[in-house]
Parts: sequence; C-alpha cells; structure tokens
Amino acid sequence: MSVVDLVMPKMGESIMEATILKWHKKPGDTVKMDETLLEIATDKVDSEVPSTAEGTITEILFNENDVVAVGKVIARISTSGSVAAPQAQASTAPVSATPQPISAAPVSAPATSTTSTSNKFYSPLVLNIASSEGVSMTELELIPGSGNEGRVTKKDILNFVASRKSGVNQTPAPVASTPVQPAQVVAQVEASNPVSAYAGANVEIIEMDRMRKLIAEHMVKSKATSPHVTSFTEADVTNIVNWRNKIKTPFEKKYGEKITFTPIFIEAIVNAIKKYPMINVSLEGNNIIVKKDLNIGMAAALPSGNLIVPVIKNADTKNLYGLTKEVNMLANNARNNKLKPDDTQGGTFTMTNVGTFGSLMGTPIINQPQVAIMAVGSIKKRPMVLETPQGDVIAIRHMMYLSLSYDHRVVDGSLGASFLTEVANELERFDINREI
Repeated sequence: MSVVDLVMPKMGESIMEATILKWHKKPGDTVKMDETLLEIATDKVDSEVPSTAEGTITEILFNENDVVAVGKVIARISTSGSVAAPQAQASTAPVSATPQPISAAPVSAPATSTTSTSNKFYSPLVLNIASSEGVSMTELELIPGSGNEGRVTKKDILNFVASRKSGVNQTPAPVASTPVQPAQVVAQVEASNPVSAYAGANVEIIEMDRMRKLIAEHMVKSKATSPHVTSFTEADVTNIVNWRNKIKTPFEKKYGEKITFTPIFIEAIVNAIKKYPMINVSLEGNNIIVKKDLNIGMAAALPSGNLIVPVIKNADTKNLYGLTKEVNMLANNARNNKLKPDDTQGGTFTMTNVGTFGSLMGTPIINQPQVAIMAVGSIKKRPMVLETPQGDVIAIRHMMYLSLSYDHRVVDGSLGASFLTEVANELERFDINREI
C-alpha cells in the first residue's frame, strides 16, 4: 500500500500560509488525480487545491478555518484504494475523521508555555517559531499583531524575538483594569453588537465577508500611510474608438481574442512610465525603490461585488495582442474565481476603469506599496473646439477623463501632472491607421 502526503502548496513568493476554507472530501472518500480536494484562501485570493494522487482519503490533518503553513502535510491519500489505519500525526493540529468547527483558541501552544486562555488565534507557523525560540504563551499573547483582525504574523514574532535578543523589551505590560461605568457598558455592548444598537429599526444587517474585510483594511491602511493627491485631465480618444470599431471583428478572427479599451490604455500607461520612471516606485523608510519591471495591475470586479487587482507582469515586453490576451485571461479568471495568488502579486502601478460602471471620473485609493494609481472614466461624445489650418471648428468627439492619485511623499504635483498629461497625449496620438 502506498500513502501520498498532500501538502499545503506554495502559492507565491511572499505567501507563507493559507486558511482552509472548505474541504470537498472527507476520510474514506475516493479522489481522482487533479480533482478539487479543498479550497484555501490567502490575503490575496481564494484558490482550489487539486489532489496530487488518485486513491482514498485516509486522513485530514487540519480543519476548516485552520491557518496552515506552506509545505505542511494537510491530508494523506492511500493509492491502493483501501483505507489505511490512521498514522501518527504530522502536525500539532488536532486530527478528526471529519472536519469539525474550530474555536478561536490556538490549535497548539509553544513548548515553553501552558495552553492559552485568551481567544486569540495563532497560526501553526507562529506557534512553531514561538516554541523554537522559547517564547511563552503569556509573552505571545502580549505581542501586538499587524495581521488581519490583529493576528500575530511571522514578521511580528520574528521582530519580537530579535528585539528580545538585543535586550529591547517590546512587549507591553498588562493594563490594569479600571471600574467601568454603566453608560460605558452600554456603549461597549452597542459597539460590539450592532443588532442591539439597531434594535427595532427597519434595517438589514449583513456581516462583511472575508474579502471585503481585507479590502477595507487595505484601504484604511493606504489612506493612513500615503498623503493622497489627485490630478485630473481629459483625453480625446476619438481615434481609438474609431480604430477599435473598425478592427475588432478582424482582430478577433485573426487572434481569437476580443479587444477592449483596457489593453490600449495599459499600453499608453507603459509608454508614459518609460518617460517618467519615478512613478514606478515604492517607499521603504527613507529609501525610494525604483522598480525596473513594469507590472501593471488592473482592478477587476468579482461576481460578489468585491474588487481584485490581477497583475500583468512585464507589460512593457508585450505588444497589443499580448496585452489583450493577458487582460482577457486575467479578467475571465477573476470572474470565475480561477486566479492564482501569484496573479495578484508584484504590481508596480495600477489602473482602474471606473468608466465601466458609468462614472465620468474617480479619486482612487493607492494600492500599497505602490505610489500611484490611475482611473479612466467613461467615454462620452461631446462638442469640442478643434484647431485646424482653416481655423477653429466645433466637432463631436469621444472624450474621456483621467485621474491620477499619487503619494505626495515621493510624487510631487509636477511629476504627477506631467505623467498624467503624457498618458493623455499617448492616447490622443493613437494612429487610426495602425495595423493589427
């Protein structure tokens, strides 16, 4: 009998752990090669994990909602077709015949401590580091967490360990309790229990889903990190509209891809970044990190109404067909929940098309750690004054507003406005006779 270990897959260079959302199989079930075994989530995207073998599930080592380190064995599959006797556990997480609801308490504790009595949750990776570094549970519970919902991350505990070794105590002392007045109790209850706060009101209360919570946290953090400035301009995109109307059918016949405005806009942004590379940077402390790769993120709407930003890597190396193919692929994968975690990482600049939803313009929030994001509005016909050799004339043109939000710590008004204007000029210079 052969037993195959299924491990938590590596989903991106910077992703070290993932949350198990749902098991599609239970011990005793048969599974085929590449059949979806479970769904997982990172702070970037949700993914399906296929089986790496064909056989029978003998063990499931982690429950739904467990946070599991990359490379950890999460299940075992017998390839003989018969259920094997349970083997020794390969992890500190409890093993059960079927996944059971898990509480917010940690699944294990560091070897140097007793079991936690708090309601904090610690990932196996953090607990393993705590155990190997001799961090007690009491110390662990006092470490401020920078992760989602205040969770202690790998970076948090490593910083704590490094500070302790250097003699710096970063663990805050426990705060002594003070008497709470009745009015404070009411306020605290209402803040933590919105149902009581709106008792009797004609409302519907909907809890945020996991992705919406992450988006909210990311947006608040961005506004707190970067002083946002937004500049606006408009572009005459008549040549682009007429060219696309003329070639979209032959383009699809030639390449098998439908061409939208998005790859054309991305092409213009890439050309403008080449002239203004200080837009394609990030800030770490007092150091400006100039990115040599041009990885353009494009905000895409999900069926749930949430937004995600897949990234076109090395966009400057792709022609219009290459950009079109990648835009379509990423947009389709986003709509069908097929994006991989790597698809949303490494962006250096982001574009969002608010015109898709009918908006003329927008003031987008910077996608950290980038320093700028561009919004393109809806294309509208407007009467415009054109300068001709025979004099000024009024003509109906296809016009579009563009806006650029940028981090005023590193991008001043001159650079921001110059870059934005260059993108508009790129769009207006578009050759209506361009070959496909």
